[in-house]
Amino acid sequence: MDNFSINNIRKEFLEFYKNKGHLTEQSFSLVPKNDKSLLLIGAGMAPMKKYFTGAETPPSKRMATCQKCVRTGDIDNVGITARHLTFFEMLGNFSFGDYFKVEAITWAWEFLTEKLKVDKDKLWVTVFYEDEEALKIWNEKIGLPLHRIVKLGKEDNFWELEVGPSGPCSEIYYDLGEERGCNSPDCKPGCDCSRYIEIWNLVFTQFDKDEQGVYHPLPNPNIDTGAGLERVATALQGKETVFDVEPLRSVVRKAEELSNVVYGKNKKNDTAMKIICDHSRAATFLIGDGVIPSNEGRGYVLRRLIRRAIRQGKSIGIKKEFLCETVQVVIDQWNNAYPELKEKENYILKIVKLEEERFKITIDQGLELLNKEIEKLNESGTSNFDGNVAFKLYDTYGFPVELTEEILNENNIKLNKSEFSRIMEEHRIMAREARKGTGSSGWKNEDFNIDVPKTEFTGYNDLENDSKILSIIVDGEETNNIEKTQSGYIILDKTPFYAESGGQIGDTGKLISDSVELKVLNTKKYNQDIFIHEVEVLNGKVSIGDNVKSLIDVDKRKNTAKNHTCTHILHRVLKNLLGDHVSQAGSYVTDERLRFDYTHFEGVDSALIKEVERKVNEAILQDYIVKTDVLSLEEAKQTGATALFDEKYGDSVRVVSIESFSKELCGGTHIDQTAKIGMFKIVSEGSIASGIRRVEAVTGRAAINYFNELNNLIDDLSISMKSTKDDLLNRVNILKKETKEKDKEIQKLNNEILKSSMGQILDQYEEINGMKLFLIKLKDKDANALRDMADKIKDKNESCIILLASELDGKVLFVSSVSKDLNSKGILAGNIVKEAAMVAGGGGGGRPDFAQAGGKNPEKINEALESVKKLIASI
Repeated sequence: MDNFSINNIRKEFLEFYKNKGHLTEQSFSLVPKNDKSLLLIGAGMAPMKKYFTGAETPPSKRMATCQKCVRTGDIDNVGITARHLTFFEMLGNFSFGDYFKVEAITWAWEFLTEKLKVDKDKLWVTVFYEDEEALKIWNEKIGLPLHRIVKLGKEDNFWELEVGPSGPCSEIYYDLGEERGCNSPDCKPGCDCSRYIEIWNLVFTQFDKDEQGVYHPLPNPNIDTGAGLERVATALQGKETVFDVEPLRSVVRKAEELSNVVYGKNKKNDTAMKIICDHSRAATFLIGDGVIPSNEGRGYVLRRLIRRAIRQGKSIGIKKEFLCETVQVVIDQWNNAYPELKEKENYILKIVKLEEERFKITIDQGLELLNKEIEKLNESGTSNFDGNVAFKLYDTYGFPVELTEEILNENNIKLNKSEFSRIMEEHRIMAREARKGTGSSGWKNEDFNIDVPKTEFTGYNDLENDSKILSIIVDGEETNNIEKTQSGYIILDKTPFYAESGGQIGDTGKLISDSVELKVLNTKKYNQDIFIHEVEVLNGKVSIGDNVKSLIDVDKRKNTAKNHTCTHILHRVLKNLLGDHVSQAGSYVTDERLRFDYTHFEGVDSALIKEVERKVNEAILQDYIVKTDVLSLEEAKQTGATALFDEKYGDSVRVVSIESFSKELCGGTHIDQTAKIGMFKIVSEGSIASGIRRVEAVTGRAAINYFNELNNLIDDLSISMKSTKDDLLNRVNILKKETKEKDKEIQKLNNEILKSSMGQILDQYEEINGMKLFLIKLKDKDANALRDMADKIKDKNESCIILLASELDGKVLFVSSVSKDLNSKGILAGNIVKEAAMVAGGGGGGRPDFAQAGGKNPEKINEALESVKKLIASI
């Protein structure tokens, strides 16, 4: 049985194809690289799409991988069917215009029957009904009897897109035995019963389909094969489901232990444990590849998987936070094949813990609200669930809409999807409007259609060189020349200009000759290896084929290099002080400043920020030598160089070493000694997203300018406060003390006024569904006064909901307070102020029992109070 274990099949597959001349690669990241058409990698060939289309040259004409994949299209079938998974491993061998059908078929058969010792009599195959070539190979070369070769149609055995590469495929099936069949004498692959399981698909990409649907033979056809690792192991081990195969069974066993529920005794409980197993595995690998839970894109996929697993845990009686324990099993069981899981263990567990803690706060209240709504619908005899409530569950309680829909389906209730989508779109439009003006410009590959050799970059060693113009683009069209007053893009045969990448801005400078001067405004990349120079012609005219001298802005390059080297120092210091879970999550390096995003899940206090700053400056003053080596990827890994989560590196990489202090894979430009940075000053540090923090800093001259500005500010403050610099802090503290005493006096007067009017305020309520609703409009009351008033009202009343609105300085303040007994019924102060603030053009939030918000439009106070009244009446 060990021969058919997941770990052994994976190892044997890669070794087998390596011996057949294939480059065997580590799995590509689940996050697609330079492919915006995919959210996540869902097939073995997906990361190599550009090799198949010819957009990029593969590192070898023969490749083999065991690729991590995530697909959520069939998520509802996970745990219900025997073989559906959201995360799976796909074995695949690929030929880019090298070998074809004979080798693909022969080697697949050899691997299964000779390497794994699979019983030949258990194997069947299907072929496309017109593919006589494949049929002949299987029958005459392999020796498979014709009755075990099944011809199927286009729907089953032909792979194609609307336009582009396409071709027939041949699938290998494993016979699980008559007892799994339908007892039909004609039972064979293609039958709807579960006797035959497909274990390997061989795709022969031999045609190029045009827009008229005509198939043109490709001069160099390709091979793309895929075998689901878990499915292969399940079939060969004779197990009922993929969850009965180790190491998946280990994760299920952990779910049994946590719930005290025995697997195999109850179908509903089994389904829950299988879902926990699958989603724990998917979440582990997604986080390991840098995905973080969010409400957008791949982060939303991760959040949905985690929260769906948590809900299944509750359904089988797991009351505590448990997901870190199942994720730990995944890390322990899969880290030999995927060492990055062990390297990022603390990081992965911390994200899972944080997400589970967040959902724990709202899941019970959300489920209570959902169950109440289901009860109402059952009592009324209707089965259409309000999209507004679904959105509230999503927005307030963190329920992915798919989770809501899943629970509704279990109760034979339909979600009003169109209504939910409409409300969701309204909120997205509001968010887009709020973000207007914050976009960044960039060039898209589709803006150009360029056919030139790749650019030779000389800028690591040279700051200028002689270049030849290969292409000129004006207004999106290639042209022969460009002249004074025109702007466009120029491609050179070689260039010292660094093209924007790796977070570092592109170089600027000049292109000159005897009669010509062009200003280079920016440099970027097209298709990874062609450098495009954005230019403005200051004098003269240039044409394709002309020679020019390329001169970069040296000062700008040097300052940018200082900042880039400093990001490496900062990265190492953050790891040293905060922990190994810290990883770079993004950066932006210019000549003026640096921005560094990093993974961390807690606030960083000012004392620690100062220590980071001190340690970075200490490293700068050590005057470390900065050295760059070009190594093979394997050699670079052996040196211990840090690589980035989402980067896919080529065969050769640049390793930037700051003596023994730091070592990273990096294609950017750097200084040669750290002392040349001068000094380092953090300008700001804070959270920018869940689990991601950002440092913004300046170095060198920019740091000196920053300190000069601070000094000028202190001078101005000293004059304004009529104080010396040395006595400035003392003077501020005296003023603060005087202000505090005056505030106390004002507060005392306000309290006396409030006391005299409190009797009248306590009568200003409406009773709705047995609850007292206080909606009170006030003037010139600050947040403290509103808070005191809300507390006094709540002290005198039970089962009450309070919303106070005050017009102050041309804006509006809202304070809401809700008694604890109503909190347990799902009525939350945060929702109430959010509703009011939305009407008044603002926002806010807080605890279930107390919250406050602000708004820009005080004229909307009455409308806001009325909106809250309707909200409460609908509960």
